[in-house]
Amino acid sequence: MKHFPVFVGVAGRRILVSGGGEAAVAKLRLILKTEARIEVFAPAPVPRIAAWAAEGRLTLVPRALSDADAQGATLLYAAHEDAALDARVAAIGKRAGVLTNIVDNLQDSDFITPAIVDRDPVTVAIGTEGAAPVLARAIKADLEERLPPVLGLLARVGKSFRPMAEKLLPGRPRRDFWADYYFRAGPNAVEAAGEQALPQALDDLLADHLAAGRRPGRVDLVGAGPGDPELLTLKARKALDRADVVIHDRLVSAGILELARREALVIEAGKTGFGPAMGQDDINALMIEHARSGAHVVRLKSGDPGVFGRLDDELAALDGAGVPWAIVPGITAATAAVAQIGQSFTRRGRNSAVRMMTGHDVKGFAEQDWRGLARPGEVAAIYMGKRSARFFQGRLLMHGADPSTPVTVVENASRADARVLATTLADLPQTVDALTGPAVILHGLSPRVAEAAIETSEPRELAL
Repeated sequence: MKHFPVFVGVAGRRILVSGGGEAAVAKLRLILKTEARIEVFAPAPVPRIAAWAAEGRLTLVPRALSDADAQGATLLYAAHEDAALDARVAAIGKRAGVLTNIVDNLQDSDFITPAIVDRDPVTVAIGTEGAAPVLARAIKADLEERLPPVLGLLARVGKSFRPMAEKLLPGRPRRDFWADYYFRAGPNAVEAAGEQALPQALDDLLADHLAAGRRPGRVDLVGAGPGDPELLTLKARKALDRADVVIHDRLVSAGILELARREALVIEAGKTGFGPAMGQDDINALMIEHARSGAHVVRLKSGDPGVFGRLDDELAALDGAGVPWAIVPGITAATAAVAQIGQSFTRRGRNSAVRMMTGHDVKGFAEQDWRGLARPGEVAAIYMGKRSARFFQGRLLMHGADPSTPVTVVENASRADARVLATTLADLPQTVDALTGPAVILHGLSPRVAEAAIETSEPRELAL
């Protein structure tokens, strides 16, 4: 990020525009929306600028900008569309210590003006650092359609009511009140009786929320999917947006954590196979503690919480503590992995069932129905199988599995650094030795692009 987005206070402060042509007009259309004192320096301005001056909306100075003019200004625009004149203005701004924007010159500007969706006092700024102005305009047009004009009215009336809303406890009670106002009570009041109905609607809504008292906390056990933020479900995204506390696994990607509400408390409850881990009892205690304090807790689990995710242990603890909960399923890693290799788990004439297996459990390496899995055409997804790959291979070969059975290992499924390794049962242990990230072993499947070409047991990394 080369430009840090901020909102500069300009009410009653000076914004200068040097230039009187169409480039200046384009900037002024935006600047005139502010409460700044606007001064335009132009010996020969176009009629539109002269008209704004005649209306008293800006001050027109019919000469070139000088060093003395720039003293004490907040922002300065160089809008001559002439490199030499704009460079002179930029030098004046630099000497005066004023942030300067040179129209259509990103490199030499101190700041840029984004595309803006105006629902005053709600303002959405869209910037692409000059890389894609067409894209910025497209996003602006989309937001203009999505954000109703009444939004600004609701915000203006709501702003004056904020001191009254402080009667509610900070945090979730106030957020629930304002969400209720902006998305239900406020729009309904305007639709029914217009702007004049809003003060009474706010009074009534506050009385209802005060009477309701503090709402009980809750826990949502949410599947974060395999890692790609675009594979997060809409319901999971909404839960993250509402959460007061997010307790997440180590494998939840940074991109997904970025979607959590900025004010939320984010706690890593990491578990590393055969390594350091936060105990399950400690995780349970964290969820219960925060929920009992009235917080909306999201227990964010990679993949799907119901697939090798200790979900039953956590639900039992929540039930025992009387904490309400809900489950939000997610896309499990095996589903993402099989999609990444262009295959399906079941195929008519090949297999009518698929197994999801874990490489180890509380007793050590997990025992399975090896004889059934060793039959030709059987398909399985093995989670947490890197350390148990040799055990898995040995059990299958012992029960008659063909050493040339195709196996695909997908590391970091769905993520930008994903790797796909096509191998066979005979060479599985050597293949997983090279892995560093979480992996799913797909027994009985090879990538679609390599399916016809697997004639050797040498593992291959495929670009899919």
